[in-house]
Amino acid sequence: MDSQLSLWFCSMSTAFCFFFFSFTLLFSLFSLLIFVLRLKLWCTCEICQAYLTSSWTKDFDNLCDWYTHLLKNSATGTIHIHVLGNIITANPANVEHMLKTRFENYPKGKPFSTLLGDLLGRGIFNVDGDSWKFQRKMASIELGGVSVRTHAFDIVRSEIQSGLLPLLSSVAGQEQVLDLQDVFRRFSFDNICKFSFGLDPGCLELSLLVSDLAEAFDLASKFSAQRALASSSLIWKVKRLLNLGTEKQLKEAIKVVDEFAEEMIKQRREEGFSDRYDLLSRFMGTINDDKYLRDIVVSFLLAGRDTVASGLTSFFWLLSHHPEVESAIREEVERVMGSSDEQFASFNQIREMHYLHAALYESLRLFPPVQFDSKFAQEDDVLPDDTFVRKGTRVTYHPYAMGRMERILGPDCLHYKPERWLQNGRYVPENLYKFPVFQAGKRVCLGKEIALVEMKCVVLAVVRRFNIRVPHSNQAPRFAAGLTATLRGGLPILVQEREA
Repeated sequence: MDSQLSLWFCSMSTAFCFFFFSFTLLFSLFSLLIFVLRLKLWCTCEICQAYLTSSWTKDFDNLCDWYTHLLKNSATGTIHIHVLGNIITANPANVEHMLKTRFENYPKGKPFSTLLGDLLGRGIFNVDGDSWKFQRKMASIELGGVSVRTHAFDIVRSEIQSGLLPLLSSVAGQEQVLDLQDVFRRFSFDNICKFSFGLDPGCLELSLLVSDLAEAFDLASKFSAQRALASSSLIWKVKRLLNLGTEKQLKEAIKVVDEFAEEMIKQRREEGFSDRYDLLSRFMGTINDDKYLRDIVVSFLLAGRDTVASGLTSFFWLLSHHPEVESAIREEVERVMGSSDEQFASFNQIREMHYLHAALYESLRLFPPVQFDSKFAQEDDVLPDDTFVRKGTRVTYHPYAMGRMERILGPDCLHYKPERWLQNGRYVPENLYKFPVFQAGKRVCLGKEIALVEMKCVVLAVVRRFNIRVPHSNQAPRFAAGLTATLRGGLPILVQEREA
């Protein structure tokens, strides 16, 4: 009897394995068929062929530079990558149409939310409709308060004094190359963790040890972004189903982030949160769903870390090419702060530094942390430049390309020129739909002012005390694929203390 049961069990196991692998093979073949159909490989237009064969890489180091080239040569500032089902535009009228006039017709869309769903869940940057409106209203109240902004300002100054300056000083004058991009990523991660959770991961300690949370968060962001590079979403979905490759690593990384968030929420509920200023504590007064809390705070963690680090990295790369801008910033600091011995400028003093503000905006124009942003049309539409948009089509506006368009900024658009933002020495804002670095319309970035103050504090602290030089600075920036603009190989620098 036992032998019969054993034989039956073996035959059932064999049958199960056969059906499982047959299903996997058929599913893979079906995915490949869908992939071929979606790619429309029969499209023989020059742009699609260049994309499919990667022949564009012969002339351009970055995909964003190739797109910029195509958009410049388009009469309307709009192109269509047929094989991707993607309309890409650098036309300000189209951007305003998407982000304001027909806002409801251009949500993030399910294809986008699916890509980042495992990491961001129902967080504000990954949802539409009522869920987005609720979080938007709540975040607007929390981030707009004077107490929260003061708290953020204090965190930044503390991190600069206790982490950033000692680290730069430790390598000053030693001909020791330091990766400034890595430093800024560590700095901004410490800041956003303190601001979001009230926790210091200690990423900027002189030993430069890697935080388990920071490493997991990096991997989760990286592999989530890589999903968008797949030729078909079915490819990464099959890998996720079978728990293979990068999808397995993504799952493990998200588990670390989840466990950390769960522990922080549990600890905060036990200790109380009514007298705390971090985002988690402030949101806990309104939301009782712990999973929802986790999604909201992790979304802010993603936005507040990578964008600030990217913006600062690009700024110092540009500064290494433009010592006259560095000198002008130092002159403005001396004029505004006078003979004060204060190490840090006050909030009001920072607001009076118009040239510094213009220099940062000019850097963000040329190197926006988020190089493009996509929406998915809910219904058929026609853009202001007469481009027809079919329901379900991905429509992408491209801030990186817009910052390089002569028709928008004039013939000197490729030059780093802070003065373009100034009139009689004072900063004058530009139309946001010509400069959608912080988005615009109803989804304009709520953390914009906090991020700008953080960046200004860092720039002031560094340029007042150090000379930062970039070896081999003639090399044009090359970007790694990701959710934000990240320099391949980082930004190697040499640090020297300035003479008092």
